[in-house]
Amino acid sequence: MNTTAIVLEQPEHLMLSRLDLTPPADDDVVVDIEFSGISTGTEKLLWNGRMPTFPGMGYPLVPGYESVGHIIEAGPRAKHRVGERVFVPGARCYGEVRGLFGGAASRVVVSDSRITEVSDTLGDKSVLLALAATAYHAVSGAGQRDPIVPPDLIVGHGVLGRLLARMVVMAGFKPPTVWETNPARVAGSEGYPVVRPEDDPRRDYKAIYDVSGDSQILDSLVMRLAPGGEIVLAGFYTEPLNFAFAPAFMREAQIRCAAEFKRPDLLAVKELAETGVLSLDGLITHHAEPMQADAAYRTAFGDPGCLKMVLDWRHCQ
Repeated sequence: MNTTAIVLEQPEHLMLSRLDLTPPADDDVVVDIEFSGISTGTEKLLWNGRMPTFPGMGYPLVPGYESVGHIIEAGPRAKHRVGERVFVPGARCYGEVRGLFGGAASRVVVSDSRITEVSDTLGDKSVLLALAATAYHAVSGAGQRDPIVPPDLIVGHGVLGRLLARMVVMAGFKPPTVWETNPARVAGSEGYPVVRPEDDPRRDYKAIYDVSGDSQILDSLVMRLAPGGEIVLAGFYTEPLNFAFAPAFMREAQIRCAAEFKRPDLLAVKELAETGVLSLDGLITHHAEPMQADAAYRTAFGDPGCLKMVLDWRHCQ
């Protein structure tokens, strides 16, 4: 059994390759992928070689953790069945080629415990469930604070920032302010204002959620906090973060890191999306065929007008 996969041979050099798949175990399923998203966070770091070192890191690798497809084979100990449409948060089934995170392929072998059944009604928007779960995990606090203070300022109007803002509005809280410095990303708000930082006079935000990934931003955010306010780091930062102590001390500022999403977060946003409570509309802006992968990745990472690039694998089995 084999697959067609995106393989990053080295930073900024990818190929569409035919790879042998690891034979499925009794508790594995085989999934034919329909769509996979390109992450402008994690995958961009793999693409440009700036991903911090961690166990299993190295090239060549198959990226991707935002995939959806149909089960074509299920092991005897698998709970999911052939024909089900499932979300796949990556796979490690390519032999000597690393799966980081391994979802950008036409077919994958994955443990039954890792997949989540999703509705056909979501279509290609199913790939957004990982980002939605990330936003949900950040705004739910993951047990860090009780009660949770929802963001009244969100920094960044990409897909993650938009999902955060939509969740705040959806929950009935006062619409947050969103900062965005790129004119190409100002439009598309749904019930909340999007402004440039320099046009915002407020200095009394109770909860600031940063999804910019800017490691130099903390000092400017501290100056916008109300006393006892919280800064939530919901982006991914490749450089060390630091801040001036005195302004943070005067405000008794709190800083929290939002970790990666967990399965309960994914199940929560799946239900919200499938019932129409959480809209995923307008977030996918670009589509490409796998044969166009090199150009697709460069567009995803270099075009500010590209919110989410989706690869269509349906004709590449």
